Amino acid sequence: MWLFELVDHLRAGVGRRTIVRAMSEPLPPPDVTAGAPVPASVPVPPMAPGPPGKGRSAGLVILVSIVTFGIWTLVWSYQNGEELKRHNRTGLGGVVYLVLTLVFAPITMFMVADEIEKMYTAAGKQSPVSALTGLWFLLPIIGNIVWYVKVQGALNAHWESLGAGPATGI
Repeated sequence: MWLFELVDHLRAGVGRRTIVRAMSEPLPPPDVTAGAPVPASVPVPPMAPGPPGKGRSAGLVILVSIVTFGIWTLVWSYQNGEELKRHNRTGLGGVVYLVLTLVFAPITMFMVADEIEKMYTAAGKQSPVSALTGLWFLLPIIGNIVWYVKVQGALNAHWESLGAGPATGI
């Protein structure tokens, strides 16, 4: 508090002797509540996961992506982004994944795998994919196929473990 008074004195143009006297005065006693123990907060239970997503056939996703010259990858990114966000109750969501895929698709390859890894970790399971799975994009053509098989397989396995039906469509 004395520091603020000192600044006020300086602004008011009070002489040097007054400032020295103000600084030599003893400090006020410390606040007794400062050392008091902080009451423990009540732990908040984690939110229950949302509904599982839809299983998709990795082979059909790859085939339709090739036939549509990659347009299906935009739909796939949106659908899976929305399902991950709805299930995890956190994440980027479909619209952000759609934009990321349009602007710079390799980012999506890292982000989706990372969200899947977090989903598995929250469920107390070992994730079959990680953000590093996105490095498959470095291998032209075959890398994308391997990535889709790994990522879609991880999604399908998790959704089926939560009671979703088997992966049959796109």
